[in-house]
Amino acid sequence: MNREKIQLKGITWGHTRGFVPMVATAQRYEELHPEVEIIWTKRSLQEFADKSVTDLAREYDLMVIDHPWTGHAAAERMVIPFDDFLPEAFLADQRENSVGQSYASYNFEGKQWALPIDAATPVAASRPDLLQELGLEVPSTFEDLLALAKKGRVGFSLIPIDVLMSFYMFCCSLGESPCQRDNEVVSSQTGVTVLKLFKSLADHIDPRFYTKNPFKVFEDMTQQDEIVYCPFAYGYSNYSRPGYARKLLHFHDLVSMEKGGTPLISTLGGAGLAISSQSKHLDVAVDYARFVASAEIQQTLYVETGGQPGHLKAWENENVNAATANYFKNTLPTLQRAYLRPRYDGHLYFQDHAGDIVVNYLKNGGDELAVLEELNKMYQESLAWENVNG
Repeated sequence: MNREKIQLKGITWGHTRGFVPMVATAQRYEELHPEVEIIWTKRSLQEFADKSVTDLAREYDLMVIDHPWTGHAAAERMVIPFDDFLPEAFLADQRENSVGQSYASYNFEGKQWALPIDAATPVAASRPDLLQELGLEVPSTFEDLLALAKKGRVGFSLIPIDVLMSFYMFCCSLGESPCQRDNEVVSSQTGVTVLKLFKSLADHIDPRFYTKNPFKVFEDMTQQDEIVYCPFAYGYSNYSRPGYARKLLHFHDLVSMEKGGTPLISTLGGAGLAISSQSKHLDVAVDYARFVASAEIQQTLYVETGGQPGHLKAWENENVNAATANYFKNTLPTLQRAYLRPRYDGHLYFQDHAGDIVVNYLKNGGDELAVLEELNKMYQESLAWENVNG
C-alpha cells in the first residue's frame, strides 16, 4: 500500500542565486527521502524584501528570508527557533563558520530564527576586458572612483533600499555606525558629510540606475559595454562564472576613502532559511534545513547550482574559487567587516521608507540638515512602533 507523500512548500526569491539551489537541494533530498516532496516557489526581489514573514508563514513551510525580518519573526513567533530542534554541535559549526556576522544576523533574543544559507554584502565589480582595452585600472580610492564616474563609466543601484544601505555604508566608513542612539540615525556632522559625499558621486551616474537593483546593474554591465565598474552592490557570484552572462565580471573589495586607508564598510545582506511554526511536518522541514546548511552541501551542490553559500568552508574552498574567478576569496574581507543593520521589529518601517528621502536628495539636492531631520523623525517613529507593538 502506497503511503501519501509528505509535502513541504517553500518560498524564495526569483534569481538563479535564490531559486535554483533550493530546487536542486530539494531534488537531492527527495532522492534520499522518497517519502518527501518539496515544492519551491519564487517571488521578486522586491517582494522578498517587502512581504511579511508572518503572512508567508501561514502559507509555506520553508521560507528564505532577509535578516531584517528577524525581530518581527521573533516577536510574532511565526517561525521556529532552531535551538529547540537542532543539536548544539551543528549550530556551533554554523556559528564558527559564519561568513562575517551572517549567523548572528538571524539571532535575536538569544534564539536562532534562521540558518544563514546565503551570504552577501555590497562589493565592487568590474569588466576586466574593458578595463584592459581602455587602459584603465580598478579604482582604489574614492577619488579614483569619482574620476572614473566623471568619464561615464561607473554604475550602481540607486533604488531606495540600496541607497539607504549605501548611506549606512558611508556612515560606517566615516567612523560612525548608524542607528546607535534613540534620537538620531547619525550625528549631524557625519550625516551632512555623508550626504554631500554620496551626492558628489551620484551626480555622475546615469539616471537609469535609479530603477536598477544590484543584479540589474550586473546585467547592464554584462549585456552592454559602457559601464566598466560598479563600486558597491550586493554581490552575485553568478556573474563571475563563465557562461552565465555575455561577459564575465570580476569582483573586488571596496575602495578606501583615502590612499592606504581601510576599505569602505558595507551593510550586510544575505538570506537565511526559516521554518514556519505552522508547519505540520516540522521534523522533516528541520532535517531538510540542516541538509541545505551543512558544510558538505554548501560547498558542493548548493554553490554548484548557482547558490552563494553562507558557510565559511565554501568561501575558502579552492574548487569553488576556481569556478568563480576567486569571487569568494576576493570579497571575503568585505563580508568579514560588514555592518549588521538593526533588526528590531519596527525597523522595517524605517527601512521601507527612509531610502526615498535620500534618493530625493540625491536627485534634487536640498538642505542636508533638513534631510537628516526627516530621517530622524521617521527613525523615532519606527522605535515608537516597536515599543507599542513589541
